[in-house]
Amino acid sequence: MTEQGRTGSFTCIAVLPPGLEEAGAAELTALGASEAAPLRRAARFRCDLASFYRLHLRARLPFRLLRQLALFPCHGRDELYWGVQQAADWSRWLPPDLSFRVDASGSVPGLNHSHYSALQVKNALVDWQRQAWGARSSVNLEDPDLALHLHLSPGRPGPGGSGPTATLSLDGGGESLHRRGYRARQGLAPLKENLAAGLIALSGWDGRMPLADPLCGSGTLLIEAACAALGRAPGLWRDAGGVPRPRPFAFERWPDFDAALWQREVAAATAEARTTLADGHPLAPIVGNEADAAVLEQARANAGAAGVAPWLELRGGDCRDFIPPEGPGILVCNPPYGERIGQRDELEALYADLGAMLKQRCSGWTLWLLSGNPELTGALRMKASRRVPVSNGGIDCRWLRYDIR
Repeated sequence: MTEQGRTGSFTCIAVLPPGLEEAGAAELTALGASEAAPLRRAARFRCDLASFYRLHLRARLPFRLLRQLALFPCHGRDELYWGVQQAADWSRWLPPDLSFRVDASGSVPGLNHSHYSALQVKNALVDWQRQAWGARSSVNLEDPDLALHLHLSPGRPGPGGSGPTATLSLDGGGESLHRRGYRARQGLAPLKENLAAGLIALSGWDGRMPLADPLCGSGTLLIEAACAALGRAPGLWRDAGGVPRPRPFAFERWPDFDAALWQREVAAATAEARTTLADGHPLAPIVGNEADAAVLEQARANAGAAGVAPWLELRGGDCRDFIPPEGPGILVCNPPYGERIGQRDELEALYADLGAMLKQRCSGWTLWLLSGNPELTGALRMKASRRVPVSNGGIDCRWLRYDIR
C-alpha cells in the first residue's frame, strides 16, 4: 500500500531511545504532529511538510524521523523485491544521477539479516532503473541524495493477527539527529544528546528552579537543559561566528522539497531562541561540577559552542566538596557505573560519598541519577521513589528519582 497522504499529511516514524517512547510521542504532539502513539523504541505519527520540517529543527528526542513511502505484505525475498519496485514513483524519487543508501531493521521469515535485506532493496531499485533508463544510481553510504529505510515486521500470529509486512521509508535527516554540532569535544563515556534531553524532560525541570550536576563530565545534561529552557533548536547549529544556521538535512534534496516553507520554519525556529524563559522570567541557576580539569574545559567549550555558556556555572572540584546553589532544586547525575570507566572499589566509595554529601547539603532537593549498576547505586544508601528503564549506549539503565530529606 503506497502512502497517499490525506489533506497533505503522511505517516511517519520517530526512532527514539528505549524508555523515551511516551516522552517522544508527547514532544511530537507539542510540535504539531497528529495521532502520535508510542511504539517499541519509536513513535508513529502523522504530519504535513511544515510539521515534518519543524520536527527536524526542534524535536530533541528522536534519532531519526522516517517518512513512510509504502507498507506492503512481505513473506520473503520475492515479495520484498516487487513491493519495493511498486512502493513509489522512482522516476521522481530516484533518477540514476542521484545516489542512495539503504538501512534495514527487523526481520521476517527468510529475511533475518539486515545487510541482506538492504541488499535486496538495492537490487530491486537498480534493476528498475536499468529497465527504465539503462543506467543506475550509485550507492553512497556517507552522504546519499536519498536515504532509504526498510523495516520488516513478522506480524502477529493467530486469529485476527497480521502477516509479515515491509515498511519502506525516507530518512529525513540522513544522519542521526542526536548530533547537535556543539560537542566536538567529549568525555570518556559520553551521553548522547537526545537521551540527555529526554532525561531532563522526564525530570520535570522547567527552568524555574535551580539545576545542578555534581559530576557533570562534558556537560551534556546541563547543556541540553539550558537549550530546551531557552528555546535553542537542536537543528540549528552555530557557525564560527556564533550565528545559528540549520544543519544539512536529507529532505532538502527530495523532489517535493518546498524551499519557501522550509525558510519559514527556519525563521520561526530561530526566533524561538531567548535569553529568558518563555514567560520572561530569568532562568534559574544551572551549576555543574567536574573534578577533571581537562573534562571541565571540554564542558565549557561545549557550552560555548551551544550558545548557552552565559547561563551555566561550571566549577572545578571534587563532588564530595560540592556546594549546591540556594535551593530547593533538581540534581541530575550520570556517574560512572563500571561498564567503561572507573574501578569497582573506587566507584563504591564514590557513590557512598556522593550519597553522604547529598544528604548533608541537599535536603529538600530532588535527585535524578542514571544508574547502570544497581549494586553501586545501593552504596548511596538512599531509596528511589521512581525508576524509569532506559538504555544508554546499549547498557540497560534506570533513571532513578530520589527525594532527599
